[in-house]
Amino acid sequence: MRIGYGYDSHEFFPGVPLKIGGVELHHDKGLAGHSDGDVLLHALTDALLGAVGSGDIGSLFPPSDPKWKGANSVIFLEEAMRHIEKAGYRVVNADTTLVLSSPKIGPHAKQLQASVAKLLKVEPSCVGIKAKTPEGTGTENACIAHAVVLLEKI
Repeated sequence: MRIGYGYDSHEFFPGVPLKIGGVELHHDKGLAGHSDGDVLLHALTDALLGAVGSGDIGSLFPPSDPKWKGANSVIFLEEAMRHIEKAGYRVVNADTTLVLSSPKIGPHAKQLQASVAKLLKVEPSCVGIKAKTPEGTGTENACIAHAVVLLEKI
């Protein structure tokens, strides 16, 4: 068994679509990032890569490479899945927490859970999607994602 942890954060920015967990959410601002800014998929990608000692998202998809400008973060997670499968592992479950002021994640949680589960090749019940507000942290204009994954040898 292996455990991986990932973290990511991006600032909200007007005129950018908001993508979280591979799902586009209706909101007046999106997340600024070199790619599509999907903090949830970025944190999960780092968790997967870390669990099998394959570096991190920045080493595989450097923000200095214009090739990844505006890229769909699903690509990053799919590559991380190839790394864990090559190492002989599969995902058992994932647990995530989003920290943001808005939009409220509750109404979208099941859709995010289904999207992430499909990408991780697990049942939706194996994916936790939680959200907290950033009360008192000074990060009200950002979205932060924490992710933990458990892998087992195939």
